[in-house]
Amino acid sequence: MWGIKAGALSLAVIAAASGCSSSSDVAAKPVAAKPKAVSVAAATEQFQTAVVNSSGQCYSPDPGTCWDVMQSVMKPARTLRTAMHADKSVGAEFWSGAYALINTMEDGMAVGDDEGADKPADFKHRNRATVLGTAHDLSDWLDENPVQ
Repeated sequence: MWGIKAGALSLAVIAAASGCSSSSDVAAKPVAAKPKAVSVAAATEQFQTAVVNSSGQCYSPDPGTCWDVMQSVMKPARTLRTAMHADKSVGAEFWSGAYALINTMEDGMAVGDDEGADKPADFKHRNRATVLGTAHDLSDWLDENPVQ
């Protein structure tokens, strides 16, 4: 009798330790729906609106005074890149110019803060111009290369 009880107890301990369960008390986790990608047209509009809104917003040449504006342009540029990547109506070669411009903007953002523009002659060598100037170039590129 002792052997039967000990054997049954051993099986119960092993089953519990291994996570085995005869009941279906563990509910399956729902799979989150993948968010739908923004269309290129919508992403282009959002990006170009951000570029227009950024114009004239960086009055001070002091470092750190334009970082928020730079971020407000970079975020929709990243969304645009995602939309371009998802768009299968044209090939990657079509987007190569836009990708290069977004990569240049990313290089400027990689500094991690607005370097400012201490002297007007230095502006072209600071990341503010790299991000915002290139954003204007990308906006022009999008106007010149519309996707239907």
